[in-house]
Amino acid sequence: MFMDNITLNTSIGSFLGNENGDTLEFLGVPYAKAGRFEYCERIDRYDGIFDATKMGNACPQYRQYYQNLGNPERLFYYKEFREGIEFTYDEDCLNLNIFTPRNASGCPVIIFFHGGGFNSGSNAEDPFRGYELAGRDVITVFANYRVGVLGYFCHEAIEKTFRRNGNFGLDDQLQAVRWVKAHIREFGGDEDNITIMGQSAGAISVQYLCLNHDHAGLFRKAAMMSGGGMFPKFALPKKAADTYGYWRELMDCAGCKDFEAFRNADIRVIHDAYEKIKTKRKDSIYNMMPVVDGYLLKDGVDKLISDPLKVDYMIGYTNNDMYAPAMAYIGNRFARDNGAYVYFFDIDQPGDGNGAFHSSDLRYMFGRLDTSWRPFRDRDRDVSGQMMDYLANFARTGDPNGAALPVWQKTYGVNRKVLCFTVKETKMGRPSYLRLVKNMLTKGAPKA
Repeated sequence: MFMDNITLNTSIGSFLGNENGDTLEFLGVPYAKAGRFEYCERIDRYDGIFDATKMGNACPQYRQYYQNLGNPERLFYYKEFREGIEFTYDEDCLNLNIFTPRNASGCPVIIFFHGGGFNSGSNAEDPFRGYELAGRDVITVFANYRVGVLGYFCHEAIEKTFRRNGNFGLDDQLQAVRWVKAHIREFGGDEDNITIMGQSAGAISVQYLCLNHDHAGLFRKAAMMSGGGMFPKFALPKKAADTYGYWRELMDCAGCKDFEAFRNADIRVIHDAYEKIKTKRKDSIYNMMPVVDGYLLKDGVDKLISDPLKVDYMIGYTNNDMYAPAMAYIGNRFARDNGAYVYFFDIDQPGDGNGAFHSSDLRYMFGRLDTSWRPFRDRDRDVSGQMMDYLANFARTGDPNGAALPVWQKTYGVNRKVLCFTVKETKMGRPSYLRLVKNMLTKGAPKA
């Protein structure tokens, strides 16, 4: 698609972006910089004219060297969201893709954090475009953050230097929110009307940000796709010190005798060591994620979950989600306790037999059906339009309801109705928990 360029002059600098119809896009805008295993510092000034016409770097990750690992499940998600896209990887990766309506002024803002199990992912993946939401007068910001070893490494030397530990990736996300809060008015956004949103690990990250009352006032709403509530085990982070044994073993595997050697090691060596240790330690994924650090996560999530920030919440899950029955239960329970809007995405995806797999609702939520290989139908496009309308309304007012949309009621009990998107209709109903169990047992959920 041919696009013209546009220069936006602001008080923090000038940005060369793209004009894509009635949407302006400013890509790869750096919001912070950080050394390896250091907490990032926000960028608030840009000299000259910053070229924001192309996607920025993603955090180095296993996909850079082992794109699919010969794993059909990983090939599945490659085909879904990454095939045909050229990614660049570098430790200088803290950047934003900003999509705004032309002549935007006072628009509600959504900040979106991608998923990827805390060890992979990028804001350049195909669903993450804000064209359709810009057409609904919403600004969408997709953030890159550090993942994997670079995002969640813990060590005594870090504690000694910073009086906190690990959680570099989660801190990146917080600083992205602070950057948007400080500067989005320059792009036509309302800094007092921000929604944070994420999918999978990004949704769990949103949950964590909502469990710290120090963040009150940074955002008004939170939307979690396939990760809201409290994951059993996966959302119960360890204390930072309890992960030291794992990280020492990884350092030894990389041939690094101390912290300085590891901090200066070639990133390929680090990823090779991670692939090796995964074959020996099945708990790798539970160590390479946020930890209780006393700063961002001040206590165990099982304790913090009872007192989240008082913001508006939206939660969604699919019929073949990861841990689908548990996802439904915890999402509904959180909704009961916090007055959240909950949806159940119950549309099996055309083209194969994987049902409504984990994150299959992403393309619908951002209006990206036409860039997929799947033979989507008119009903799929209708649902996509509804989901975007609901999201735009939620971002604007905290209430997803609007003219010509089926009424979406808040969910206050585990057994109450939620908004169900099915192949026939959109209405309040009770998800088929037996179907969730059946899908999980017979189909499984592809891994990202």
